[in-house]
Amino acid sequence: MEVVIKAAQFILSLSFLIVLHELGHFIPAKIFKTRVEKFYLFFDYKFSLFKKKIGDTVYGIGWIPLGGYVKISGMIDESMDTEQLKQPAQPWEFRSKPAWQRLIIMLGGVIVNFILGILIYIMITFVWGINFVEADGVKDGFAVHETFKEYGFKDGDKITKFNGVKPLDVRDVNKHLFLRGITSIEVIHTSGKTETLTIPENIGEIMWEKGIMQPFKVRILPIIDTVLANSPAEKAGLLKNDKILSVNNKLTPYWNDFTELVIASEGEFTIKVERNGTIKSMSLITGEGKKIGVAPNKANSLSEQHKKYSFLESISKGNSIAIWTLRDYITQFKYVFTKKGATSIGGFIAIGSIFPATWSWQAFWSITAFLSIMLGFMNLLPIPALDGGHVMFTLYEIITGRKPNDKFLEYAQITGFVLLIALLLLANGNDVVKLFS
Repeated sequence: MEVVIKAAQFILSLSFLIVLHELGHFIPAKIFKTRVEKFYLFFDYKFSLFKKKIGDTVYGIGWIPLGGYVKISGMIDESMDTEQLKQPAQPWEFRSKPAWQRLIIMLGGVIVNFILGILIYIMITFVWGINFVEADGVKDGFAVHETFKEYGFKDGDKITKFNGVKPLDVRDVNKHLFLRGITSIEVIHTSGKTETLTIPENIGEIMWEKGIMQPFKVRILPIIDTVLANSPAEKAGLLKNDKILSVNNKLTPYWNDFTELVIASEGEFTIKVERNGTIKSMSLITGEGKKIGVAPNKANSLSEQHKKYSFLESISKGNSIAIWTLRDYITQFKYVFTKKGATSIGGFIAIGSIFPATWSWQAFWSITAFLSIMLGFMNLLPIPALDGGHVMFTLYEIITGRKPNDKFLEYAQITGFVLLIALLLLANGNDVVKLFS
């Protein structure tokens, strides 16, 4: 059932983004009196699930859920239909339009993506507000990865400032370290001493190469709040409010100790819990991804605050979230070009997995906003077959006054399409390998 819910959210989000992105091309094309032959959600190789012709345009739904497209007359696109280019140019064709109009038509999709992302973040901020945790809200401090202890951090540290500035949410420390160039963190040690610790400027690269994506974990008492139905935990007899004492006779003072020991187990382990003053021992076998189906009670360890925003405040805050989302995505994009990055690229399974297992409109819109920003950036890359490739050639024409010939554009489109297919196979191949490993 969890897979069905995740898949439903993914398909709904993807469909929503595809239709609006293609509308970004469709509307300016119509404004400039350019004929649009097809408007499709998903690809329709050989046949369509649905299609209907209205005016000059066939609207339809394809059967291959890898994207969508608008087919514009007189344009070399992913359809690779070059027959009409052998005929004299017609006034309604894309190739007959001035370069500035063609540029607007090609930029329309990514502009919609960015605007949509901003609008969704504004809506999320206004409707749900923002939850955050200040330094004192992490009652038992953070558990620190061994690598970061070399910089002077200690288990139980409370984080107060990033680069001398008090953060809105101290839980953002890992993201800021990886993406936003933190070079110093102020902490309060368990001894009560306040200290500012220096971090290498290339800390993001260090985290990436060593696979330390969460060097700081909030220390939460190991008390169970939720036991999922039909999970290994439920089958073993674990209950809400059980306090986990040990795994394979190793003590678990905090939840992170418990999870690390479960992950380190060989798939089967012994757990001791305290229930109503009585110690009980039971054996468990981990499920998919070394998960057993329990979640902690954070109330005694984490004090979360909530901030509501007026509509005007939401506009400013939503814009800020969208801008930082784009900046963070661009920053992490450089890691794609590393050896490790090539094996870390994810496809549809990876994207679908980020949706929650239970339906949540807040999570759905938050992920959709992120995907919209991501798709906008990806489509702007100067790769033939992407919007960015068409934009690149059009800008070249505007600057030099010379239009690339159709044969060159055709070969460029083929090259770009082959490259995209290769990336698609790599990403989804990685998903399959991870799924079975």
